[in-house]
Amino acid sequence: MEKLNDFLNHDFKFGESVHISVKTILVVIVVFILTAIILRGIKKLATRKLPEEDKLKFTSVFSFARYFIYLVVVFITMQNMGVQMSAILAASAALLVGIGLALQTFFQDIISGIFILLDQSVHVGDIIEIDGKVGRVVEIKLRTTRAVTIDNKVLVIPNHKYLTSILYNWTENGTKTRESVSVGVAYGSDVELVKELLLQAAKNHPKVMKHPAPLVLFMDFGDSSLNFKLIFTLNNSFEAIMPQSDIRFEINKLFKDNNITIPFPQRDIHLYNN
Repeated sequence: MEKLNDFLNHDFKFGESVHISVKTILVVIVVFILTAIILRGIKKLATRKLPEEDKLKFTSVFSFARYFIYLVVVFITMQNMGVQMSAILAASAALLVGIGLALQTFFQDIISGIFILLDQSVHVGDIIEIDGKVGRVVEIKLRTTRAVTIDNKVLVIPNHKYLTSILYNWTENGTKTRESVSVGVAYGSDVELVKELLLQAAKNHPKVMKHPAPLVLFMDFGDSSLNFKLIFTLNNSFEAIMPQSDIRFEINKLFKDNNITIPFPQRDIHLYNN
């Protein structure tokens, strides 16, 4: 028994004022395990009757809070066991400042992730655009959001981007979106025929919705062309690039069949002999 007491009271010294005994280490481990068990029980009770979507949100936020609770419990336990925590903190002040600066972006990501989960600005399945990148959200974690682009590449977005960049949520108002194709025709073309052909190209595509109906806007008198925009509605904006390509092929075919010319930039050069 005496040997056991000697072992438990054996100190590990870290400087003159900081020492930790084996007993303190064992107590901290036991308290840590008990805290983990209690937190696991609280999590089960809190999420028992929550819907699946809300349960995932609570789990993400709880995961962050759990680490903070562990830190506080260990700090209080060691302080009560006689460890001079103030001396440890004073000795490691410079190190803690460096760690804090290094983890600044990390905590920005965590806080942003909590905001996303609570205010529901982005959901799994949404199509988002941020910093010119477009993807379908497949997973929202506390630090990052994962989205899959149209070419099946995984886009990992740090959550702090939602605070520092403009986010476009293509599907927050539903999956229907207005898309467009722009084209220019030569001066002198029959603009009514151009309008009719553009509408025909849109209506012929199976993925273009009939309601609201496609429409054509005469945008401007350009330097070398009369500029039009064909606007239509799709039910899956994530794959809009393919219908847009198909419609451009169809427009090119219809224009050729009806002698409508798509011009290229032209310039008149005048030479003067001095």
